[in-house]
Amino acid sequence: MSYRTRIKYTPQQRSEIWDRWQKGESLTAIGRAFDRPSSSIFNQLSPTGGIRPPDRRRSRLALTLAEREEISRGIASDLSLRKIALQLGRSPSTISREVKRNDGVSRYRATQADQTAWDRGLRPKRCKLAGNRLLSRLVAAKLQLEWSPEQIAGWLKTEYPGQEHHQVSHETIYRSLFVQARGVLKKELQQYLRSQRAIRRSRHSSPKKHGLGEIANMATIRERPSSVEDRAVPGHWEGDLIAGSNNSYIATLVERHTRYVMLAKVKNKDTESVVSALIKQSKKLPNELYKSLTWDRGKELSDHQRFTLATDIKVYFCDPQSPWQRGSNENTNGLLRQYFPKKTDLSVYSQAKLNAVARRLNERPRKTLEFETPASRFSGCVAATR
Repeated sequence: MSYRTRIKYTPQQRSEIWDRWQKGESLTAIGRAFDRPSSSIFNQLSPTGGIRPPDRRRSRLALTLAEREEISRGIASDLSLRKIALQLGRSPSTISREVKRNDGVSRYRATQADQTAWDRGLRPKRCKLAGNRLLSRLVAAKLQLEWSPEQIAGWLKTEYPGQEHHQVSHETIYRSLFVQARGVLKKELQQYLRSQRAIRRSRHSSPKKHGLGEIANMATIRERPSSVEDRAVPGHWEGDLIAGSNNSYIATLVERHTRYVMLAKVKNKDTESVVSALIKQSKKLPNELYKSLTWDRGKELSDHQRFTLATDIKVYFCDPQSPWQRGSNENTNGLLRQYFPKKTDLSVYSQAKLNAVARRLNERPRKTLEFETPASRFSGCVAATR
């Protein structure tokens, strides 16, 4: 039986792996480029949670190997440490400490001292959360409420303005979760993140979406009034379906101005079921807060004219293969996968459960709302219509 030798990568290859990962390439694509399985690439990225470690550089103030060799030669020539320091243009105390920490005058070796200094530089800087257990516990509590690290960081800034010791960046939270060597936030807290990935994915990586078929008598997004585009006026919604197993679906609706979320239980993906569910859902809102609906090219809304006739809500359809034209809805669908994972039978969830999940999202602070919650912003719009 033959065994495959252990896969080794050169520093240049490891650097290329990180470059490709940061550009958004998948593990499979990177592995294909190196003729290696994706598991091999994963093993290169996972020790730091998919977060590229910074390139190591020597400080411009540190002694160089050449200077250490000069120290070694000076010692061999019986020069005093002060004389060596003068020749190098260094402080005598710098030379004295260098020699003492490397076994003294009689045993000083330049190459060994230089390597020791490089190894000593691996000592990690202590993470802010590690030095502030109260802040660490507060972050952990918010993660358990399914708040994202960015939401937590933004909330801390508004809750504790001017108090740096009570604030932490979202990047620090992510690193504390994915780089377990830090030992600050428990790995189990990763389950509360929207994404259940074992390592952090590049921000340049995005799932592919595909446009669907043509729909008769549709108004395209280009016909949508300009007042909808800047999100200044409430009452304009984006919608879509998320799919589960056994031909099960949930209709998702997001209000563009407030990012307020509504979920509707649908019996099936056929246009009769979807349109009926959307009509029923629209009756829960004041007319002033439901003026238009933007949908993708899915055939589930091919009977959009019945929806408009029953609700007086105009429907606009996105361009093919252009999910960013419903950006708020696409983002929300991603958030919802934390509660409704792919391949889950969505038919088992009641409308009450869907309302509870929507409430969870609506009560989270949002960066785009300056960390106000969608529920609070939407309530203000409702009050304004009365």
